[in-house]
Amino acid sequence: MSDPAVDPPNVKKEAQEEKKTPSEYMTLRVKDKDHNELVFMVRKATPLKKLMDAYCVRKNVELNTFVFLFHGRHLRPEQTPDEAGLGDGDEIDTFQHQLGG
Repeated sequence: MSDPAVDPPNVKKEAQEEKKTPSEYMTLRVKDKDHNELVFMVRKATPLKKLMDAYCVRKNVELNTFVFLFHGRHLRPEQTPDEAGLGDGDEIDTFQHQLGG
């Protein structure tokens, strides 16, 4: 049996460390046309729809009113950050859809 004074149980701490490994998560910045920035920590394998939904909730807008771009390319909600070529600290630009000409 282990001595609690020597080997205290850190189950909660170990579980948190397992959840956020550096290789599994990345930080992405989302900027609007006014250069307002929101920062999100996302899993590399999670579809971008989760980030897009969270951005729209924070901005109190509908998802279908915005377009998300990375280096001028449209990001699709079903893409993952890895599939889109995003890296840690990359910036995603958002613009409102323009109706008409």
